[in-house]
Amino acid sequence: MKPVLVLYYSRHGSTKRLADAIAQGITSTDVPVIVRTVPGLKVEEQDQDGSAVIATGESELDVPVVSLKELENCSALALGSPTRFGNMAAPMKHFLDTTSNLWLKGSLIDKPACVFTSSSSMHGGQESTLLSMMIPLLHHGMVLCGLPYSEPELHTTTTGGSPYGVTHVAHSNLKNSNQLSDDEKSLCMAQGKRLASFAQQLYTPTHSENENGI
Repeated sequence: MKPVLVLYYSRHGSTKRLADAIAQGITSTDVPVIVRTVPGLKVEEQDQDGSAVIATGESELDVPVVSLKELENCSALALGSPTRFGNMAAPMKHFLDTTSNLWLKGSLIDKPACVFTSSSSMHGGQESTLLSMMIPLLHHGMVLCGLPYSEPELHTTTTGGSPYGVTHVAHSNLKNSNQLSDDEKSLCMAQGKRLASFAQQLYTPTHSENENGI
């Protein structure tokens, strides 16, 4: 079958760690996976000391940038972005705004998808960010896949975790705050496995795949 696409934008690395952990959950089911990032926007931000910095994604350094063909050909999609004032980051929104041709062709209809995010505070708008990423996927006709409360970590986590999708809390004042907690890792694995399971159930082989016995 065609690979599951794990697609994300990461400014400081936390969202990238979520993406890698979700990808591990997918590969544990023997479903193929590719991990990609979206192009960063060369915009000027202010650092904590007030100095100007050019904001580019950390993930751009070692992860290939996604192509629209890879999105079109995926069997399922895991979409991730850090929280920006309760919404997805501008680079992710900018990329999604370029997918109109796929929408016109119905390329993503009936494919499963999940969303994930990270924030620097416990109540930093994680769930509204997840919902903001769901909206364009619904317009594309995708089938959204969250996390059920049968996952025990949803009941016990004191860090990230949501039935809308996996999350990470990167407390800016704590050492090693970019590292995922055990609960966050477990939920990422569960999310990846669940997305892969739906991909296997909903995937429709192409004519050429049927001819080759794939």
